[in-house]
Amino acid sequence: MTEAEWAERASRHLKEELKRAGITYDGLANLLKRQGFGDETKASVSSKLASGKFTPAFFLASLFAIGCEAIRLDDIQNAGH
Repeated sequence: MTEAEWAERASRHLKEELKRAGITYDGLANLLKRQGFGDETKASVSSKLASGKFTPAFFLASLFAIGCEAIRLDDIQNAGH
């Protein structure tokens, strides 16, 4: 897989976890603000997930914020399939 494909898979995985947790982009932005990501908004979260361009810190903090307890690499590799 290319770097762009990995980014797309990571984005899909995070979107799936948000859906599973019943959390909106606005809700995620608010949760991230509590973790020191003070500049996050619904629009910035949406942009990051649409483009697949976000830092590992954003990815991990997002998963932590929504209560994800484990990350399976197979789930990321197969996200959206």
